[in-house]
Amino acid sequence: MLDAAERERYARHLLLPELGEAGQERLKAARVLLVGAGGLGSPAALYLAAAGVGSLTIVDHDRVEPSNLQRQVLYDTADVGAPKAEVAARRLRALNPAIRVEPHVLRLDAGNVLRLIEGHDLVVDGSDRLATRYLVADACVIGATPLVSAAIHRFEGQAFSYRPGTPCYRCLFPESARAAAPSCAEAGVLGVLPGILGSLQAAEAIKLLAGIGEPLLGRLLVLDALAMRWQEFRFGRRIDCAVCGAAPAIRSPASLTNLLPDSPACSPGNCSYASGSSRQQGTMCRWWTYAGPSSSRPGTCPARATCRCPSCPRGSPGWTTAGTWCSCAAAAPAACRPPRWRVPPACSRLPTWKAACWRGSPRSTRPW
Repeated sequence: MLDAAERERYARHLLLPELGEAGQERLKAARVLLVGAGGLGSPAALYLAAAGVGSLTIVDHDRVEPSNLQRQVLYDTADVGAPKAEVAARRLRALNPAIRVEPHVLRLDAGNVLRLIEGHDLVVDGSDRLATRYLVADACVIGATPLVSAAIHRFEGQAFSYRPGTPCYRCLFPESARAAAPSCAEAGVLGVLPGILGSLQAAEAIKLLAGIGEPLLGRLLVLDALAMRWQEFRFGRRIDCAVCGAAPAIRSPASLTNLLPDSPACSPGNCSYASGSSRQQGTMCRWWTYAGPSSSRPGTCPARATCRCPSCPRGSPGWTTAGTWCSCAAAAPAACRPPRWRVPPACSRLPTWKAACWRGSPRSTRPW
């Protein structure tokens, strides 16, 4: 039951018929694990604490750095050098003294992920490493624990939710090359972007915990903040999914240090999709994907990689690293010049493109 102080604090929630007192009590009884207290984890943690989620566990091994302050709103200048998990716990307790916050200053890995998830009603993944994202997603399927996952990259963000029995992360992204997933430290990120996606994660978590609304189950929500455009891609369970399929190959968490190694037979001289040098799942190895900037051949972009899709002749106008056509794409052969950004099926085999994305989107939909 809510006491008088809680009724006053959560008065605006209690006015919502979809949530009400029953929903607020479910939030009070909930235990949530927050993986990462950085750009995404900061707004998610603040809003979950403010919403009255009864118990929050924060896992982050990092310390606050000056470059974090551009987007990680849990911290201020005086916190530089301090462990993020401990600073975050102190800030959240000050925001809402009625909740329980437990910090863990450690790195999440295959040896501790199931133990940390155990006993929690939901996981919010705000990690910035692709390997950690796969690790957490796999562990949530194995441990039958709901998950809210988000990722950010430059001006783009994506989010989706998982509940046992619904499509999982590997149903959407079976695997990915490490080269296709640079971190914020490598590629940069718009400071407000994690605030938007982290707040969205908090909203999804509240809906799942309270049992209200329509969470992003089997739906990937993608934001292009530069164009301020939202897109939604629906996906279903894969019968061949490695973790939730009919015959799962992954039955325990694994640290993914090498997500997609190069084919042993592949080299810059012999790489060809038809030659068998490609990787499984219809993706190309790194030699085929990008030939590198070139201005020596007619029709190429000096500052962009040349096109290496199987249906394009070598030296065709290239792709940007985000998977979009470069500025001179108008000169591309008709077979490889997509109307309304529809990429030919052969081109979609490039690892920066996924089947859910190339049908009508100029942006690559891939795990970051």
